[in-house]
Amino acid sequence: MPVPPTAAARSSVIPTPTLAAPPTRPAPRAHRRTDAPPAGAAVEKKAVEKKGEQAAGDIVRWAVFCCVLVPVVLVVYGTSLAGAAGAALGLVSVTAACRLLLRRSERGLRAETPHGGHRR
Repeated sequence: MPVPPTAAARSSVIPTPTLAAPPTRPAPRAHRRTDAPPAGAAVEKKAVEKKGEQAAGDIVRWAVFCCVLVPVVLVVYGTSLAGAAGAALGLVSVTAACRLLLRRSERGLRAETPHGGHRR
């Protein structure tokens, strides 16, 4: 009958790491002039602002959806109606405060001038 292997007979071999080639640096890029805006910058800025407003609207819509969904799930899983209503009230207040701050920051970004970043 063969003898079972013992802990001393088994050895854990740790492979040694192989030396990899040193990372290469990318070729230096040409510097762009910062005194003149690139062509079409105004169009791109308006497009970015529009995407930002759409994203903000999406965030608010998802938050409102969660304000409705969370109390329903809480009631389904056995929380009292008062507890679910309290959770809903808390979520609605946080959502309203976040919406207010989001709208305020959007107005602040629109009020900035392209040169210097000062408000009008």
